[in-house]
Amino acid sequence: MAVLVGSETKVLVQGITGREGSFHTKQMLEYGTKIVAGVTPGKGGSEVHGVPVYDSVKEALAENPGINTSIIFVPAPFAPDAVYEAIDAGIKLVVVITEGIPVHDTMRFVNYAKSKGATIIGPNCPGLITPGQSKVGIMPGHIFKPGKVAVVSRSGTLTYEISYMLTREGIGQSTVIGIGGDPIVGLSFTEALKLFEKDEETEALVLIGEIGGDMEERAAAMIKRGEFTKPVVAYIAGRTAPPEKRMGHAGAIIMMGAGTYEGKVKALKDAGVLVAETPFEVPTLVKKALEERKS
Repeated sequence: MAVLVGSETKVLVQGITGREGSFHTKQMLEYGTKIVAGVTPGKGGSEVHGVPVYDSVKEALAENPGINTSIIFVPAPFAPDAVYEAIDAGIKLVVVITEGIPVHDTMRFVNYAKSKGATIIGPNCPGLITPGQSKVGIMPGHIFKPGKVAVVSRSGTLTYEISYMLTREGIGQSTVIGIGGDPIVGLSFTEALKLFEKDEETEALVLIGEIGGDMEERAAAMIKRGEFTKPVVAYIAGRTAPPEKRMGHAGAIIMMGAGTYEGKVKALKDAGVLVAETPFEVPTLVKKALEERKS
């Protein structure tokens, strides 16, 4: 069984009739993702790329039992309500593509999801893909190939670039998760590591971090404690970023000396992680890590 999404995943698209929702629904369908319903209040009874549209998540589930995943393309002011609606309907995986959601709103729905046993990916993320099985997100499907190396990333663009570099070097991916670039996200690095530790399809993991916050340090501590036993290769973005200046991502800001590039790299290296200085080094280090594991 793949991590979080696979051939059994049945997807609902919230905000399916919008420009982004409609465009990416088509891309996901072409990849082979099982999208069974869409929701846009007031547009019930219509269709988008052959997918039936409903006024509410409850209606969509009543007509299509078995939906286990929702992807949200709802504008930021209304996205939290869409998340609550999906969780309350019993959907266990909610992928929030929307960016610009206020941090306190994200904190509320992330905590609410945990209390209901649901998993949030995002917000402000590219989603996730199990190559050859299911893509629930906005990543270009053709750059991935099935394999044994997991990728977990805070950066959307680097998710694509590094996955493509792996593919070009003949290294396939088990599941690739873009967890999102906001200061608060649903699925953290440590939670992702727990999932991949249990996954029989994953032999190694690429962790793509960036400055700001302490998510990479916490992952390093977990690896150091022996709670993640597979080889890890990491790349941290933001080496040249000036402190106290926000860099692209809302979460990529160094505050009061915490979350620095040097601090993250040191923590990871101390835990035995191979750290790449540039994205181009990642495939070489992955090959090295896999060979060391075999020997």
